[in-house]
Parts: sequence; C-alpha cells; structure tokens
Amino acid sequence: MTSSHNLADAADEGSVRLREDNAEIEQVQVRIAEALERRDYAPAAVFAIRLSIEEAVMNGFQHGNRADPNKMVEVRWSIDQARANFHILDEGEGFDPSAVPDPTLDENLEIPSGRGLMLIRAYMTDARYHDPGNHLEMSFRKPVAP
Repeated sequence: MTSSHNLADAADEGSVRLREDNAEIEQVQVRIAEALERRDYAPAAVFAIRLSIEEAVMNGFQHGNRADPNKMVEVRWSIDQARANFHILDEGEGFDPSAVPDPTLDENLEIPSGRGLMLIRAYMTDARYHDPGNHLEMSFRKPVAP
C-alpha cells in the first residue's frame, strides 16, 4: 500500500523538446512553476528558477542553435521536496562558458552578452555545462527551514 506521504515525496519529472515558440516556452515554465509550488518552494525560488530556465532556453535558441528554426531545445526536469534539477540541451556545436566575458566588469558593461549566464549562476545552487557546451545542467536546492 502506498501512503499519500510517499506520493507527495515522489519527484515530478518531465521532458519536452521545444521549438522557438513563446507560447510553448511559457507552458513549460508554468508547468515547472506549478510543480515547485506544490512542493512549497518559496515564491522567490519559483521566480529565480523560472527566470533561469527562460534564460537557458533562450540562450539555447539564440546562441546554441543560432536561431535556426529547424533546431530544438530540450528541457528535462526532476523536482522533489528538497531539490529541483534541470537539463537544457540545444542542438548547436557548444561553447566554452569560461570564454564569455564577465558582464559585471567595467570594460564589459556595454556588452550585452553574459548577463543570462550571470543570472543563472546567481540564482541556481549549481550550474555547469557539459562538453561540448550545449548541455546545461542546473539545480536549485531548497533551503532547509530552521
């Protein structure tokens, strides 16, 4: 017999391949936000995760897939009571994230690139690219209540 407690602890998992369509991207963000809210993630955490996903997906389309309408971005997620894990994969050739200029340095303030990566690194507990650089794995660990 499965208790309702075990069902609540089960991870919400999903995977979707997206075209560069704002309505589809929004639907995925809403689905993920609802899963986070069901697991009592704070509103600020839901906002941070949604923004990070949006930045990662848009970077995948714009920079990874070079705006090729025939290429897709895959979003995979697993969300439980303690942690939310995401994989964003584009169909591009990849890149070296360490080569992206730091947008907070004075000499780079006028350069528009790098801000999305900065936001993702600031908001997520962990964010790393797998070689060749077209697969972002990021996670958010829910803070433990005192």
